[in-house]
Amino acid sequence: MHYQKDIQNILIKYGNAESVVWLKGKIEKLAKDKSSKDLFMTYSLLNVKFDGVKPISFERLESKSDHYFSEHKANILQVARIYLLSEVLVQDLEFYTPKVANIIQVADTGELETFLKYLMLLPNPEAYKITAVEALRTNIATIFDAITLNNPYPAKYFNDQQWNQMFLKAAFMERDLSQIESIDERANADLTRIISDYAHERWAAGRKIDPLFWRPVSKFLNEELLNDMKTLLNSDDATEINAGALCCYHSENDKAMALLNSKPELKHRIADGEITWNSIKQQ
Repeated sequence: MHYQKDIQNILIKYGNAESVVWLKGKIEKLAKDKSSKDLFMTYSLLNVKFDGVKPISFERLESKSDHYFSEHKANILQVARIYLLSEVLVQDLEFYTPKVANIIQVADTGELETFLKYLMLLPNPEAYKITAVEALRTNIATIFDAITLNNPYPAKYFNDQQWNQMFLKAAFMERDLSQIESIDERANADLTRIISDYAHERWAAGRKIDPLFWRPVSKFLNEELLNDMKTLLNSDDATEINAGALCCYHSENDKAMALLNSKPELKHRIADGEITWNSIKQQ
């Protein structure tokens, strides 16, 4: 699905009118006379033409793009950058895909953050998977968060190894795991083994674990993980107890349900929707 019309509407509504006319003229020229030089020049001038500081105060959220930009507190410069890149890609995907890749290779931190956050809005986003995976290696939190948090891209395009690397590093960097999309859908056996190993290391060092770190293990409760559930359920930390209970409840595992049956009140609270992965830290 392409989002060009929605993005253009946001740009027209909230951008400086003169700057929008300038950008549309540049895009028309890039369609007629394909030029990597002109694309790079236009892209580099966007931060002069559009405000990169103040987030857009959306009057109404009318489209999927409106919602996405609003959730990410986008400013008009970010919208303009994504609009330019998406428009030239629609015009000639084969010619402009490597040119867009070149732009991102030399991007500064702010530009790369924008590209990663809104990558899903571009035509053929899978073409930039190398850039997305490479972002997992950074220690710059804003770049890591851009691809990891509130972003559907990893769930759709990362393989299990890449997904697992992302999830583990998010926990290691103490990012907000509740903002990672499609955790249940992307759970896999290798990840559950990694989670258990990491938890044992943290426990041995007397360190706490984000209770949301356990969410992917529900469907993969082997004997070792069942022992981990016992540890959680016997914890003196309420959120750890809730994490263990949620894992058991959603496991469809008889032994896990037997563990949970020893805490009937907790089981009822989960069944009633009082305790969920979304509310676990508010308990």
